[in-house]
Amino acid sequence: MIASARMYSWSPSLAWAWHRLLAWLGKTAGADLALMDQSDPTPLDELWARDDMGCVFMCGYPWALRRDRPALLASPVPSPPRYGGRAVYVTDFIVRADSPHQTLVDTFGGAIAYSTEHSHSGYNAPRYHLLAHVTPTRRAFYRAVLGPFVRQRPCLDAVVKGDADVAAIDGYALDLLRRHDPGAAAQVRVIETTAFAPSPPLVASPGVDATARERLTRALLEAHHAADARPLLDDLLLARFDRVTPADFDIFLDRERAARDAGYPKLA
Repeated sequence: MIASARMYSWSPSLAWAWHRLLAWLGKTAGADLALMDQSDPTPLDELWARDDMGCVFMCGYPWALRRDRPALLASPVPSPPRYGGRAVYVTDFIVRADSPHQTLVDTFGGAIAYSTEHSHSGYNAPRYHLLAHVTPTRRAFYRAVLGPFVRQRPCLDAVVKGDADVAAIDGYALDLLRRHDPGAAAQVRVIETTAFAPSPPLVASPGVDATARERLTRALLEAHHAADARPLLDDLLLARFDRVTPADFDIFLDRERAARDAGYPKLA
């Protein structure tokens, strides 16, 4: 079975930190996990379609859209105070650190970068957030919508380079970048933040043995009590992992539906 945290491996030290935690997980759960290298070129869509996922981070929005949903193991509870000790995350709208823009409205008329349309933090969340500004006569806010960049770190890079005025990125990922690559994180500034959404879960392929899946889940749920795992969690800004249910992810479809019903199905 494969294990992957590529969604959150935004720097070499982050990739190594996740590698160590997933290696601990495999050993503790007695699972033979092959750790996918950060440099593996497999697109996330293809990764999530594999039938040998043992423990893989997956965005909750494409999970909710799937008919053949992977099995839920557990979701991370980020430790920074803004998450309130819950298995949730946010999307941060970022601009370059020296940008004159102080609010999201200031970026209207500029260029926004996005990763993929099936990303919650990169597309569904900002689309829903922008509904507050939609009017019968105004359904577009940007002169250019740049993407798909596929992954979110290139969206940050596009802002830093000046190609985009603003981008919407995973707030927990930005918190991790501040810890592991503060120089890169300091090049951008947050101007607005979306509502909470359920954290991206760790999932396994449906065909993976149910007993093995439960062993992985138990190891995740108990990791914060293990002396040898606690430093690994701390390095990844994790308080613990929580068990989650399919109903927890209905909100992604609710927010998609709200945007479509408001006549704003695409970032524009």
